[in-house]
Amino acid sequence: MTQPPAPTRAALLLAFAAVYIIWGSTYLGIRFAIDSIPPLLMAGSRYTLAGALLYGFMRWRGEPTPTRKGWLTAAVIGVCLLGFGNGGVTLGEQYIPTGLTALLVATVPMFLALLGWWSGVAARPRPVVAAGLAAGLAGVYLLARTPGASHVAKPGHEELGIGLVLVAALVWAIGSLYSKNHQPTPSPFLSGGMQMLCGGVAMLLVGLLRGEAAGFSLAQVTATSWLAYAYLVTFGSIVGFTAYIWLLRVVEPALAGTYAFVNPVVAVLLGWLFLHEVPDPQMLGGAALIVLAVALVVLGGRGKK
Repeated sequence: MTQPPAPTRAALLLAFAAVYIIWGSTYLGIRFAIDSIPPLLMAGSRYTLAGALLYGFMRWRGEPTPTRKGWLTAAVIGVCLLGFGNGGVTLGEQYIPTGLTALLVATVPMFLALLGWWSGVAARPRPVVAAGLAAGLAGVYLLARTPGASHVAKPGHEELGIGLVLVAALVWAIGSLYSKNHQPTPSPFLSGGMQMLCGGVAMLLVGLLRGEAAGFSLAQVTATSWLAYAYLVTFGSIVGFTAYIWLLRVVEPALAGTYAFVNPVVAVLLGWLFLHEVPDPQMLGGAALIVLAVALVVLGGRGKK
């Protein structure tokens, strides 16, 4: 397979801006969307629609028909990144605040460093990276002990929400590493559409099996949820996810995972502005440890060629 041309600085800046800023705002978007739409039906239809639009556009532009092997690869990546990754986050936001969710997702670079080492994709973590992993574990422990907030959809199940989001972060990291050397098609945009279609359909099926459609009517969806849903489909899915898939091809996995630096800051700020989520000292301590951990993991990892 021929190597793609080196990305331009402008392309890299735009892609990182998409995963840094836009993805940071999607936590608030998910919160508003699931206020009146069942979580997996919302997430599944969001990615199915976005994937169909992107896939159809790229095929219309002349991209060749994907092979069966390409669809199988897209299914594996889509189920990992979206079915487990985004699906777990969406379910978790029923039980924990948006800012806490984003901080837990910030563990992705740590999972990437460990799994990359165990799988042979990356070198053994240096001592500074190991220190970052230890700080990250301490930060997660503090966050796990943070009391829940009353405004979430289903308060009183904070441990379940934290567990769902951590599993989502782990499987997202697995899918990210797999996608580094397994590409459904040469086009990252066609591949992104395929992965969104596969992950979206998987979430829809699981949502139907969970009984989310029982008693649900489109008439009950609020205007705020519709606006949030539209934002998630266009910016969160088509723009943000495609940018991330492209970054995984042109930069190191741990570097692509640095969106975890900024996403929590954006999510916490928006949660405070719109949902009155005020982080307590314990949560701030955990947040500081995780940000430090991500910095040590990413900077330490980049220092080794």
